[in-house]
Amino acid sequence: MRVYNFAAGPSMLPEEVLIEAGKSITDYLGSGMSVMEMSHRSKWYEDINEECRSLVCELMNVPDGYEVIFVQGGASTQFEAVPLNLMHTGKADYIVTGNFAKKAYKEAQKYGDVKLVASSEDKNFTYIPKTTALDFRKDASYVHITQNNTIFGLKYEKLPDTGEIPIVSDMSSCIMSEVTDVRNYGLIYAGAQKNLAPAGVTLVIVRKDLLGRESALCPTMLKYRTQTEARSLYNTPPCWSVYMMMLNLRHLKSRGGIAEIEKVNRRKAVLLYDFIDGSDFYSNKVEKESRSIMNVPFTTPNAQLDAKFVKEAEQDGLVSLKGHRLVGGMRASIYNAMPEEGVKSLIEFMKAFERENR
Repeated sequence: MRVYNFAAGPSMLPEEVLIEAGKSITDYLGSGMSVMEMSHRSKWYEDINEECRSLVCELMNVPDGYEVIFVQGGASTQFEAVPLNLMHTGKADYIVTGNFAKKAYKEAQKYGDVKLVASSEDKNFTYIPKTTALDFRKDASYVHITQNNTIFGLKYEKLPDTGEIPIVSDMSSCIMSEVTDVRNYGLIYAGAQKNLAPAGVTLVIVRKDLLGRESALCPTMLKYRTQTEARSLYNTPPCWSVYMMMLNLRHLKSRGGIAEIEKVNRRKAVLLYDFIDGSDFYSNKVEKESRSIMNVPFTTPNAQLDAKFVKEAEQDGLVSLKGHRLVGGMRASIYNAMPEEGVKSLIEFMKAFERENR
């Protein structure tokens, strides 16, 4: 029996996508091979690679002035790839709104003059700090943000005003969850294991005019130009992950695309937050205007009840609800593949648990 998997990542995939992948796991389109076995130079895989890229462009309405590439190493590798490729002035500005944003800021300091413009660590990352264009250095190469914080459950509803300075955004846990105007960014990157595919591939969307000014220290494998010039086929890519992304994006398109899935995602989030806010048993500490629609942390009155909640929820088919060690409590990650029925089932369990444990 399939469970409702609320894991922050790797997260659940649509059952339809898994079934489709299973049909061809030993023989893809009469090739006599699995995608996991075939050469990345084969016509079969080149078609997969191109369709996946085209679907990203179509679903996100990527303008002509941008490149879409698939790289390896997860979003964490991009914490270094970004400054190595883009910090051509030797300066970059960062906003820290959580653990991964803090890691990105720390890694960038190896490669230049990196300014911490703002941070919400003073309140344990429960809000998005407000900034103005005057807070950013005019000679900064870029401003880095983490669009959605997976651990603490907060997100940007409105981008910071950075003037002419390009915004670089880590969208790992919110990519394709809502309509995004790519023109507002210099670069977007996202690990796949939340909304796109199994772990293994990382999506990068980069403005073409930012390419070609990488540091002399930048390794060949981290240069964006290496992958743009080779169409993401410079070396053996994570073929199966790209294939799964292609199937998942086909599925997303069949559901009406990102605009339609955003409506579903916002409905799910409203249901869960409204229930939590209406309860004096559960709580969410994130400021309302900063709340994520993908990751919803919450707690009961004490840690013992939190542990009991997680254990009993799992017995009820609601799994991976334990919160991150930095926050504790519970966390419901309700990515694109989580159906509304899953959120409603969670709420019904929360009601029953509250009645039994007051």
